[in-house]
Amino acid sequence: MADAVELVYAVPRDALLAGMPTWRGVWTGDPTEILRRIAGGGAFCPRPATEVDATLKQIIPYLLLRDGERIFLMKRTRAGGDPRLHDHYSIGVGGHMNPGDDSVLGCLRREWHEELEADFVPEFRFLGLLNDDTVEVGMHHLGVVYVADAAGRRVAVRETHKLSGSFETAAAAREVYDLMETWSQLALDALLAESDQPLARA
Repeated sequence: MADAVELVYAVPRDALLAGMPTWRGVWTGDPTEILRRIAGGGAFCPRPATEVDATLKQIIPYLLLRDGERIFLMKRTRAGGDPRLHDHYSIGVGGHMNPGDDSVLGCLRREWHEELEADFVPEFRFLGLLNDDTVEVGMHHLGVVYVADAAGRRVAVRETHKLSGSFETAAAAREVYDLMETWSQLALDALLAESDQPLARA
């Protein structure tokens, strides 16, 4: 029997971005309207079709994890599912919304448990909306970016055959900037831009 096709949550691009500014990177304006459109304007679609359909934006909850001034930095191995991201560094934890996810935050909590080993769930603070239509991966996705602080608690990647990860200084993250997937570069830029601001509660 053939493997079941993954269903992912996607919203029509024109409806999602109507009236929005054109941007590349993390947009930190008032997200109220676009979050409303995400919550009520999408549907679960077969992932292979959405990956080639430029009229849809797949919604990706995306977490940037800190421990004080350090940033959780991960490196993808060649065992990962998307060859476009092999050997790239990432600072984002997250993934597609699937049936059963009741919201963006619900998906983010699921991804937290699936991707990381930790005996706590942090409080998630909304940072902004991540968009990059200049690359193939980014064209079909919109990131809903959150920040959380481990506050000294242990965190490790769960699928060690696909990823390695550890908390590193901002300087160490900058050193591998050119080896980061594009979304992580843009997310790091946004994170460092607000690095002097305290992490607020969600």
